[in-house]
Amino acid sequence: MLHEILLSLSGHPSPLLSSSSLETGQHKETATFPLLSPPERALLASLTHLSDVHQRLLHHTSLISSSHNSTICRAVSSAIVATHLARFQQKILEVERGIITKDAGRVGGYGIVPLSGVVGEFDEWTRRMEWFWDIAQFMLLVGEAGSSTSDKKPKSVGKGCTGAAIIDKLRKEAHTGYPDIELVASDLTKVAETAWLRQLSTWVLYGRLPAFGAEDFFIRSAPTNLESTRTPNFTIDNNLIPKFVTPQTISSILFIGRSLNHLRVRGTGPTNSGSTLSASSELKLVPVHLCYLSALSSPILSSSLSSAITAIRLSLSRNSLQQLLPLPRIVEILEIFGEFFLLERGEFAVALITEAEKHIQSRHRLQGQHSRDQGTGTLDSVVTKEGEVTAVLNRTWAALALTQPEEDTADEKLDLARDLIHLSLSKSTASFSTGQKSSENNQSNFNFNDLLFSTPTTLSIHIPSPLDLFLTPNDLSQYSTIHSYLLSIRRAHLRLTNLWKSHSLRKEVPSPTPHRRANEATRKKQRLRSNERTRAMRKIWATSSAAVSLLAELGSYFQGEVVRGSWNTFRTWLQGPTKPPSRPGSRPSSSSKPPASTNHDNDDIDIWTSSPPIRPRTHNLHPAHQDRQAESSVPPHHDPETLTHAHHQYLLSLTHALLLTSQPFTSTLRTCLTHIDHFIALLTSLQTLQQALDLETDAGVVDTFAHNARDEKEVWRELMVARECVEKDVCLLVERLREFDECGRGRDDGDWNGGGGGGGGKGEEENMGGFVPWKGDGIDRLLMKLDFGSWSVKLARTGTDEDGE
Repeated sequence: MLHEILLSLSGHPSPLLSSSSLETGQHKETATFPLLSPPERALLASLTHLSDVHQRLLHHTSLISSSHNSTICRAVSSAIVATHLARFQQKILEVERGIITKDAGRVGGYGIVPLSGVVGEFDEWTRRMEWFWDIAQFMLLVGEAGSSTSDKKPKSVGKGCTGAAIIDKLRKEAHTGYPDIELVASDLTKVAETAWLRQLSTWVLYGRLPAFGAEDFFIRSAPTNLESTRTPNFTIDNNLIPKFVTPQTISSILFIGRSLNHLRVRGTGPTNSGSTLSASSELKLVPVHLCYLSALSSPILSSSLSSAITAIRLSLSRNSLQQLLPLPRIVEILEIFGEFFLLERGEFAVALITEAEKHIQSRHRLQGQHSRDQGTGTLDSVVTKEGEVTAVLNRTWAALALTQPEEDTADEKLDLARDLIHLSLSKSTASFSTGQKSSENNQSNFNFNDLLFSTPTTLSIHIPSPLDLFLTPNDLSQYSTIHSYLLSIRRAHLRLTNLWKSHSLRKEVPSPTPHRRANEATRKKQRLRSNERTRAMRKIWATSSAAVSLLAELGSYFQGEVVRGSWNTFRTWLQGPTKPPSRPGSRPSSSSKPPASTNHDNDDIDIWTSSPPIRPRTHNLHPAHQDRQAESSVPPHHDPETLTHAHHQYLLSLTHALLLTSQPFTSTLRTCLTHIDHFIALLTSLQTLQQALDLETDAGVVDTFAHNARDEKEVWRELMVARECVEKDVCLLVERLREFDECGRGRDDGDWNGGGGGGGGKGEEENMGGFVPWKGDGIDRLLMKLDFGSWSVKLARTGTDEDGE
């Protein structure tokens, strides 16, 4: 009987000690164990439960160790069997040895072994084995285990549990309050974290994904659409990240692996001595970097892991990445973004808008009468193709080349932008995702990329191979979104100002007459018609003037203050403060010699120019102060990861300052721009109809298939409705800005300040190079300038109802 008990506890199935043999049925009890008393049966029930848990635990751990998708779960399962269940087996052997040798602590008088003593030997293992069973069930679902018992070789089990999940659970179970559970949980936590560090070391030391268990690693290779690039793109799966890893550490880990992968890809390409040296120096750094990871102890602290990853990142930047990402190349590509995506080069925006309007007008002319019958003021009938969009951009480059002065034939930035920038149709109209947490970038879901053409288009750029370590796809999406946002405002302003160039809308053009002297009645009729149209157009021009004023001030604020101020702040941090150049015509410096004068009157002497030049006394300074002055003149050196983080903060601050994070403002602006397009289209149709009516009335040119008079009344009616919509949108935009300004005054966060920088706390900025985004003075001055537009709208509402002069 004792041997049967010990064999059952060792994991061997026993027909005598099973859960079915100890059921509460009286007939079954007497049939199986007729000589057992109820206390003995209760003692055997506890041993039977322990045996049953041990058998199921062995089955589950064998499945996990052989076929689980996560190598971390396999390591934990193997540790349970090899360490803790082996200790349980040693305990069984120890009890058996004590019984055989008749140890006085286990065998009583006359060779009797008390059953309560045997049960007491395994009391401490009951809670521990039950905890092991819970961990095994967490790693392997019961349904999967049951379905896999009949299959000797299951393909894959345990898809619901990941390595990060088991690490988080073990770290949590170490604080349950039971000392024995704390010990075994800490031991398994060390095993799981060691397996996770092995996966991490493959990525951090060599830039490769783990050969085994790559699907359980939080960094994955993402497919790229660019065939020209040889470096793969990598993404982060937040569901596979343990909780003790901070977001900043995750970003550094991704950057280190991407950099090493890039160095390895460049080294396997065409012969390049620089690449070979970089690859060899990267291999020399492996023992040094391995020491940083080996110094980590379980349980891994977030601060310790962050310090180790930071040390590896700085070491890699100093030794291998110094020549890979030179500062002039980074500044050059950022200037390309600033001039062509942020519209710092205004002629590019004007040329692109002009060529797009010419393309749309040519498509309308080709459609002919069919386009006019489908309605006015919409572009739904115009379908733009990929080749047409590319042709528009090519004509834009040609127009920009013609604007270059003859003496400046070589524009390197324009040539580089022509090679890298391309305009294409958007594959999806959804707003871009940041890859970051939603709390960091609450960008609005309103798109502005469908206003230039009838279909959504995106201005994108091809990033050369070394610079893809600095610029992420999320950055490119943000630049494209900001470009379409600023371009839509510039386009609406340009189209409204072009209305004043249309002479037939502003004044009456006399129709040609066959005689030199026209009939007096005809001329009088033309003057009355002109006065009537002029009176009717007063509200139109007042609303247009208010909209032009709003868009002009809004564009001037965005371009002149926000974009330029943000870029100047970022460039100063990037390159260091630069000495401003002397302006022509300014006061001569103190070092210039004053002109000789024969007049000794004190009133004619300039005390500022006549004073001797003041030179800095550096020979009396302390050597440490001299070194500090010398360091201030040297451009600051930032590692690529710090540059990437600072650039992300720069874009985030720019997005906040451009009010792209304000849902009410962007929705109102998008509606206003749509109404302005409809308003301009109706004015163009009205101009065409009035010209046709003038020819019909003055020259007798009649189109029998056209109903110009009826169409003019219909267009006038729609135009009045469109004017009211634009008028309301202009006022509503100003109100949105006032609400935004009032909300900003009630908050201390810089994101709500009209030029607000935002993005990242102060501590995070100090840890990543000390970059502080640009923070403007708010939108108070913008609101003061927009008061004129509001006054114009009020004038259009009240003053134009009376007869004008």
